[in-house]
Amino acid sequence: MMKITSIRQDAARCFAERGFPTTRDEEWRFTNVSSLAKTQFSAAPAGLNVWEGEQLDLSLFPHEGGPRLIFINGLYSPELSTGKLPRGIFAAPLSEANGAVEKHLARYASCQDRAFVALNTANFEDGACIEIPNGVVVDEPIHLVFFATGCEVPVISHPRSLIVVGAGSQATVVESYIGHGAKYFTNAVTEIVAGDRSVVDHYKLQEEDARSSHVATLHADVGRDANFSTHSISLGGGGLVRNDINAVLAQGAEATLNGLYLASGSQHIDNHTVIDHAKPHGTSHELYKGILGGAATGVFNGKIIVHKDAQKTDAKQTNRNLVLSENATIHTKPELQIHANDVRCTHGATIGQLDQEAIFYLQSRGIAKEQAGDLLMHAFARDIIDRVKVVSLRARLEQILLERLHALRN
Repeated sequence: MMKITSIRQDAARCFAERGFPTTRDEEWRFTNVSSLAKTQFSAAPAGLNVWEGEQLDLSLFPHEGGPRLIFINGLYSPELSTGKLPRGIFAAPLSEANGAVEKHLARYASCQDRAFVALNTANFEDGACIEIPNGVVVDEPIHLVFFATGCEVPVISHPRSLIVVGAGSQATVVESYIGHGAKYFTNAVTEIVAGDRSVVDHYKLQEEDARSSHVATLHADVGRDANFSTHSISLGGGGLVRNDINAVLAQGAEATLNGLYLASGSQHIDNHTVIDHAKPHGTSHELYKGILGGAATGVFNGKIIVHKDAQKTDAKQTNRNLVLSENATIHTKPELQIHANDVRCTHGATIGQLDQEAIFYLQSRGIAKEQAGDLLMHAFARDIIDRVKVVSLRARLEQILLERLHALRN
């Protein structure tokens, strides 16, 4: 516990020195968080009493029989959590964890250059810890649900997750962030350690109240010959959303980063990714897609770093965007920083509108113009959703997508 106390103190000191980022910082040039800096947030209330009798609809959270840990405003809810794990596998709140926390917590997501990580590290009250020993295959997905609630005054919660997968093990982890009520701010941090030769499949679904703000940092340390994938899905929830995803690859490691973001009205969503090829023979694939309507703003900044010794790196990055109105804006910046000479790296970005020829073709087959546009948007987004391997999650995403498409065009 002394170590955690020291980590908290260092993080608080770091945040006090740096403060909130501003648009003068290159990494935050298009995302203004001054409204968060000026707001006096209180700690989010504990429990379900703030809903005045409303019940949490568990059908919102896809479930395939594996363990489901539910956190309300960052605090573990044992009454709502369900499921059991095979013997030897640990999945519980951080408050009940031991070895993994002492060894791994706050070692990967840096407080030094990330203000919101420092703020989380200094203030988180609880979180999720998953520890899987070497050589274990976990058949069912482990689902972490973080539900945020607002109240009369602005509130903040700091969800924290630590996922440690041992050498040669395989696991699937789903993180869901869902909210309800008035103005609130979710500031989340997830650290993933993928051991040598492990296979880790990670999903994040962010679907919160349009009056809320959501800032999240995920850092994955991917071991030798390991395979790590993460899918970040933001389907129109949250007025201000920022996702930072960072993966550091050891020798022979493979990483896949996929993302889908929908925004309408005055929503702002920012995705920043960094794939760090630290050692040779690494492979990475990245595909992010966005659909923006109304006066929404999107940001994509994807960076691939290939170090001098990371020869034989193979990396591909793509960002594609559909802009549905004249008032919607997208800022996209794919980046390559290559310090090795024997590599194969590509990147690209596209910004476009719905294909009018394709719409005309569908209309000629008796499909109404609006429905034709919805079909094209659906096909564009399905490219990401079809890559989701968890059946119940894929079905839930398909349902949300169909509900949101019409709103994007208005």
